[in-house]
Amino acid sequence: MLQHLSIRNILLIDRVDLEFGLGLNVLTGETGAGKSILLDSLGFVLGWRGRAELVRQGAEFGEVIAQFDLSNDHPALGILEKAGIVFEGDLILRRVNNRDGRKRAFLNDRPVSSEVLRTLSETLVEIHGQHDDRGLLEPKGHKALLDAYAENHSALANTRKTCTTLMQAQKTLDLAQTQLDLAEADKAFLQHGLAELETLASHPGEDATLDSDRRRMQSADRIRGDIEKGQQLLNSAENSLQDGQRWLEDAFGSSEAHLDTSVDAISRAMVEITEAQQGVSAVLHDLEFSPFELEQVEERLFAIRAMARKYDVQPDALQSIMVGFDEKLRRIDLDSEHLVDLKKTVVTASEAYRRAAKNLSSRRKTAAKKLDHAMQAELVPLKMERAQFMSNVVEIDDARPSPEGNDSVFFTVATNPGAPAGPIDKIASGGELSRFLLALKVCLTTRSEGLTLIFDEIDRGVGGATADAVGRRLAAVAKDTQTLVVTHSPQVAAIGETHFLVSKSVDANQTTTQVSALDPTQRRDEIARMLSGDKVTEAARAAADVLLA
Repeated sequence: MLQHLSIRNILLIDRVDLEFGLGLNVLTGETGAGKSILLDSLGFVLGWRGRAELVRQGAEFGEVIAQFDLSNDHPALGILEKAGIVFEGDLILRRVNNRDGRKRAFLNDRPVSSEVLRTLSETLVEIHGQHDDRGLLEPKGHKALLDAYAENHSALANTRKTCTTLMQAQKTLDLAQTQLDLAEADKAFLQHGLAELETLASHPGEDATLDSDRRRMQSADRIRGDIEKGQQLLNSAENSLQDGQRWLEDAFGSSEAHLDTSVDAISRAMVEITEAQQGVSAVLHDLEFSPFELEQVEERLFAIRAMARKYDVQPDALQSIMVGFDEKLRRIDLDSEHLVDLKKTVVTASEAYRRAAKNLSSRRKTAAKKLDHAMQAELVPLKMERAQFMSNVVEIDDARPSPEGNDSVFFTVATNPGAPAGPIDKIASGGELSRFLLALKVCLTTRSEGLTLIFDEIDRGVGGATADAVGRRLAAVAKDTQTLVVTHSPQVAAIGETHFLVSKSVDANQTTTQVSALDPTQRRDEIARMLSGDKVTEAARAAADVLLA
């Protein structure tokens, strides 16, 4: 439970120290006195997001400290253990807001993040604000309220998980199907292209080789004539050298002239000429071709270049184009097989989601019946014993998968016997709406362990005997759970066990909010003020005595 709340330099508060008791704690005061500042301060130390500017004007920093007394089995202990914080009987939360906007948080003087505070706060405090009836009025909020009552956290998480899995599987299938459809549209083109490329069977470098052969064949006649003339001159030179060699050899054999060097030179020349003749003959042999051969080379070359133009690539890239087409066709076949597996995955995910949603729906229907009975019991002490509250759970079979399941949940009420049931915002008056909300909150909080409950003007719009019934119901709740109530109702305030007065004063053009615990005499005067207004009369004090009695 919340034992102590210390506030320094927060908004209009200079310094406030509050000691809360067991049971029902009430906070009263005139409108605008600053009761909401207390809730803002408590929310700040619990790590909740709220106002950006909290530091009191002229102060360097604001600070809020909250001390809680926890039982040995309190749910907060698990969070503390996970955060590595040693618990020794009291839990002290402290949060500081500097003027420059920086915020620091501490648990038992150990620095922690605001996220840790927020997680911890869910096990410490639950606030029911004066605008919570909006959730009761909005049908889209009814499902969440019923799930909270049914404690559907696990079933809801499973439904969300299976829904996410199903949606992801369906998205993957749709994408694969789209890609396959596009690929299938190109399949005929790919098959035709692959067939003609395979028939052509071009290979890198072939275009350059064919082009070279074509050029050589086209210029072969002119080149051949020149080479043949050169060959004739080489043959003539060979004959001349042979004749010259014979003459010199004959002369050398019949005279003493020294011709051996010249004869040797001619022999060497004869060898060189022979090699030259062989090379020329080889070239002439290479230049021998038929006109049909040139036609074949040109036809092949033009076919390769036409194919390259068709696919807008260089001739040497045709082979890679062919390989690419083959890979795409293979991928289409593989994607078709993969699509079958993806469809099976979607079917499996759909079945898992259907089971999870069915289980969630069943839990909701069971909880709806229990909530209706619980609400009926709660409405009796609130002087609405003739009213009826009905939780309607409609399972929508053809609905698209939703993380929240396939149920439509809405609350209807009938305030008078024989009157038709209808939406709560159309049937209930303001005071009835407040009591319906209180009854619902009581039903929801009966399953909350170790929480300090805070009701912010939950009794607005009611008075007289009804306000007294609301107060007594709050007091009954407070027997099991520490409860704080911000109220303008004297009937509710009179039932409180601890009473705080929130007031506002102006000194030297500076406004300050004070909070003080009231003794019995002060409490009598405050309830008399709530009954009569600014001027407290003896009649009002007498009426306060009746309420306090």
